Amino acid sequence: MQNLDQVAEKYLSSPALEVENNLIMNWYPERVAKRFDKVGSLLELGLGHGYTVPHFQKICDNHYVLEGSARVIEHFRSQNSWYDGKLIEGYFETFEPEEKFDLIIMGFVLEHVKNPISILKRYREFLTSNGQIIIAVPNAKSLNRRYGLAMGMIDDIYALNEVDLQLGHLRNYCLDTLQKDISSAQLVTHHVEGIYLKPLPLSVLQTLDDVDSNLQAMLEVGVDFPELCVALLLQVGKN
Repeated sequence: MQNLDQVAEKYLSSPALEVENNLIMNWYPERVAKRFDKVGSLLELGLGHGYTVPHFQKICDNHYVLEGSARVIEHFRSQNSWYDGKLIEGYFETFEPEEKFDLIIMGFVLEHVKNPISILKRYREFLTSNGQIIIAVPNAKSLNRRYGLAMGMIDDIYALNEVDLQLGHLRNYCLDTLQKDISSAQLVTHHVEGIYLKPLPLSVLQTLDDVDSNLQAMLEVGVDFPELCVALLLQVGKN
């Protein structure tokens, strides 16, 4: 099994210059919060920079995070003394919970794992009777990647780039391939939306007079156009 400390460096570095990562990771949890007033128990798979933790902790009574890298956990604890939820060191593939969860968050997880259908099936069994899973993944068929394909900058819409490989990505999804894996895991999709409709490279967008308002608008407009967005956001359940 992969040593996740080997890919942890990207998440331990300063996120100050990672404008779009910051944007997306603070946006999508708030979209989820709009769909759930309050749940009893919530499990997040993966910690990353820890952006999502304060957002998800506020919509549940009991908050858990499962993370495979001890370095990432240690870094988060050192920077977030306020956190009073439970950080669990363990692999997604072997984790055995002591309880079931009302909400499981797979935020930018499935592109990392060796067998995503197996993960979906496994965590389906960890849901309460009406429990839900939230899935977010990068979208291979985003508008900007479609431009890249048309311009000959990439040869395959599903190809992994250098940053993908640095982050330990194993695949790029589109809505169709993600829905196929969800169905194969005997899960039902209840909601689909897009995250961040990006028409131009960030370097160009940052030359706009009011870049922050434009980025916010791209997030809001993207909700209705998942097939073209940088990332996909889905809510799925057992039935």
